[in-house]
Amino acid sequence: MYRQRILIVDDDKLLQNSLFNILSEKYDATVAGSGEEGLQYLSRHNVDLVLLDIKLPGMDGLDVLKKIRELGLDMTVIMMTAFEDVKTVITSMKMGAFDYLVKPLDIEELEVIVEKALENTQLRQEVKELRRQLTDFDRENIIGNSKGMKQALALAAKIAGSYDTTALIEGETGTGKEVIAKVIHYQSARSRKPFISINCGAISRELVESELFGYEKGAFTGSHPQGQKGKCEIADQGTLFLDEISELALSAQVKLLRFLEEKEFYPVGGTEKKKVDVRIIAATNKPLDLCMKEGSFREDLYYRLNVAKIILPPLRERRADIMSFVALFLKKFNEKFGKNFHGVSPEAEAFLLDYRWGGNVREIKNAIERIVLLEDGELIELGHLSFLNHTQSAESNTSDVVPCLTAGGVDLQEINKSLVFKALEMTGGNKTEAAKLLGISRPTLVYRIKKYQSETTT
Repeated sequence: MYRQRILIVDDDKLLQNSLFNILSEKYDATVAGSGEEGLQYLSRHNVDLVLLDIKLPGMDGLDVLKKIRELGLDMTVIMMTAFEDVKTVITSMKMGAFDYLVKPLDIEELEVIVEKALENTQLRQEVKELRRQLTDFDRENIIGNSKGMKQALALAAKIAGSYDTTALIEGETGTGKEVIAKVIHYQSARSRKPFISINCGAISRELVESELFGYEKGAFTGSHPQGQKGKCEIADQGTLFLDEISELALSAQVKLLRFLEEKEFYPVGGTEKKKVDVRIIAATNKPLDLCMKEGSFREDLYYRLNVAKIILPPLRERRADIMSFVALFLKKFNEKFGKNFHGVSPEAEAFLLDYRWGGNVREIKNAIERIVLLEDGELIELGHLSFLNHTQSAESNTSDVVPCLTAGGVDLQEINKSLVFKALEMTGGNKTEAAKLLGISRPTLVYRIKKYQSETTT
């Protein structure tokens, strides 16, 4: 759990110790004995709040505050003064100080002002993050030249027009389910509120409920003493994206269904209901109707989520989009690595169009990143693609590599090893996704990786 960071800048040793002892119970507190020492610390560490004495040896508090603003350091500052010097205090407030405290400090007043200042810091950071998300989300970079993607984007736009319609997005790993969820969010009336994502398959089943609904202080052993908000509450008035919803435990599915019906929930260990306003978008790489028939997904939750369904086609069925993705990622990684690739040779293009892309958009992104990083030149050549498995062509009817059985037999151990590392390559090293591609559990995959790596080094 993140502990907010406070820097205390004061030359009074006794006050330093007192403030440190009081604040370190709830926050990550650090002390500095001079303005110069404080600025040096701020140049190397991220801090949420500075308690800054006005009267300091060398640089005084106003000089330090001015330097903080000149450097563009994003933190809240509270000034401290041994006497109520109104003129100095007014100057500091005009320079951006949040508030001030008069010595000798009143402990209750200190705690109240610090808490308000940190709430202000958190709110400012949330606004900054929302603006960053809006800037990063560029609708023009969404590639949809193929018929299947044009239909998906058109449906996403319709769903966005509704304020709270629940949506279900189905598609193979790497097809861009979160991108479509963001299309819905950022085209909707919720666009200036949070888009919060949670991967149901990446957290333990024991913690899913507290991740979704939060918990009260002392709810369980190891919990944060102040409790914690859940993703549903953080996403209030925005969108909550539940990726890999098929991995959600049945016990959590019951509570999610109740939340969808009532928009109310109890935090873990809580006795009072909380009410929020969020749109739920769920995604899965497994058809939920099949999971429902297998008994791993609740029928009532399936129908509650399946109000508006978008099915994303795999990249092998979007051949009209492949070279557009290549161009997009070439531009991105040219800028990142300082390279100058500006195209693809005819032979390489033919291969890229014919390749099966089992990892979909994620695999093509990883492939282009690898080429731009490791190779030189102006064109992607066929030889640059030798690391891709040539048997994985679009004409193949299976995503598995089928070895040719001869009279000499085959080495199953080597085949399994090859499949493991191919799956990792296709998913960019994501073990959870690689395990799903292979149809094994994540712990089994981790065990095999360690086993094969140790064999390679011995």
